Amino acid sequence: MLSVDDVRANPVVHKLVKVADEHLSAQGYTEHGQRHANLVSHIAGNILARLGYAPRTVELAQIAGYLHDIGNVANRQDHATAGATIALNVLLQMGMDPEEAAIVAGAVGNHEERLGEPISPVSAAVIIADKSDVHRTRVRNPNPALFDIHDRVNDAAQHSFVRIDPERRLVILELTIDQAKASVVDYFEIFLSRMLFIRKSAQFLGCGFQLFINRTQML
Repeated sequence: MLSVDDVRANPVVHKLVKVADEHLSAQGYTEHGQRHANLVSHIAGNILARLGYAPRTVELAQIAGYLHDIGNVANRQDHATAGATIALNVLLQMGMDPEEAAIVAGAVGNHEERLGEPISPVSAAVIIADKSDVHRTRVRNPNPALFDIHDRVNDAAQHSFVRIDPERRLVILELTIDQAKASVVDYFEIFLSRMLFIRKSAQFLGCGFQLFINRTQML
């Protein structure tokens, strides 16, 4: 049975994640490499584990979380669709059960809010994990004077944590933002659609969604 460690150790997967991030770096995007892939993998798995899903479903979420941005190796536009195709091919070549590979591919292919939908617990968990990752360590631009709004908001984000309350069936995103660098309005200007996508995904999992910024509830 293919494990998330097998996927992370696969040299083809490792190179594709690396080059996909390099392509985004060349276009001025924030970090989408090993840090982001591993973090999304961990959070997605933790969400389903905390909500009581089976260990194998948890591991599929970890695999999908690690692979979710692999399509950026082809193009930023429609990278979710490209990534689903790449992930499906790679996983089948690695010997993964076709049904499991299809679940992972579906999660990869639906993680973007423009065209995606939470279609499975694995998909919903990856969406929540991906869209919650806003943090200063993702900023690559060394010159604050040249920051765009995405750089400013990420640079201002000092803390981001997805808290799961299984008893109350809540997904809670806790953020700490340095408002000397970016305002809460700046955050919502670029992230409102992502927060709504998280809420839809939480609802798919039978949960409510709460957003706290600097300990104040916003949603």
